[in-house]
Amino acid sequence: MKVGVLALQGDVEEHEYAIRRAADELKISVDVVRVKKPEHLSGLNAIVIPGGESTTIGSLARRNGLLDRLRDSIINGLPTLGTCAGAVFMAREVRDSVVGETGQPILGVMDIAVVRNAFGRQRDSFEADVTIEGIGAVRAVFIRAPAIVRVWGGNARALASIKHPRLGGVIAAAKEDHMLATASTQN
Repeated sequence: MKVGVLALQGDVEEHEYAIRRAADELKISVDVVRVKKPEHLSGLNAIVIPGGESTTIGSLARRNGLLDRLRDSIINGLPTLGTCAGAVFMAREVRDSVVGETGQPILGVMDIAVVRNAFGRQRDSFEADVTIEGIGAVRAVFIRAPAIVRVWGGNARALASIKHPRLGGVIAAAKEDHMLATASTQN
C-alpha cells in the first residue's frame, strides 16, 4: 500500500510517523511518500492532508500545480484524511472566526462548512476526550482548531462532536464517502 502525505507545510513528519505506527500495529506493509508535486500523486492508495496553516497549504498547492490534480484525484475516489488545516482545505465552505470570508484556495471536495481558528489563538489550544463513531474514545489535541459547523448532502455525516464555548455543539469529525475530516489530531 502506498500512502501519501501532502508535504507542503504543517505536521508532515508527525503524520508520517502515525501512519507507520498504525501499519506496524496492523501488520501491513505501507510505503509513506511525501507529496509535493502533481507526479507524486501517481500510484497512491490514499492521502493524508495534515494540519498546519490552511491558507499556506492552499497557496503552495496552487503554486506547485497540485490544487486541481489533487482535487481531481479525490473526486475520483482517492481515500483522503484531512486533519485540522487539512479539513479546512477539503471543505466546500470556509470562513475565519475573526475575519469572516477568506477567499483562500481550497479543494472544496467535502460537503462541510468549517470555521478556521474557531477555538481561538495558539494559547487557547487544549486536549479533550472525543468519542468517534466506529472508533471509540480518543484523546484529541485542538491547536488553533477549526470547527466543522455544518454537514450536508446525501453522504456527508458527523462522526463526533465537542462543545464550543460560543457556538455550542460543533462537529469534531465528519465523513463523506472516501473522505474523513477531523478538527484535531489524535494524541
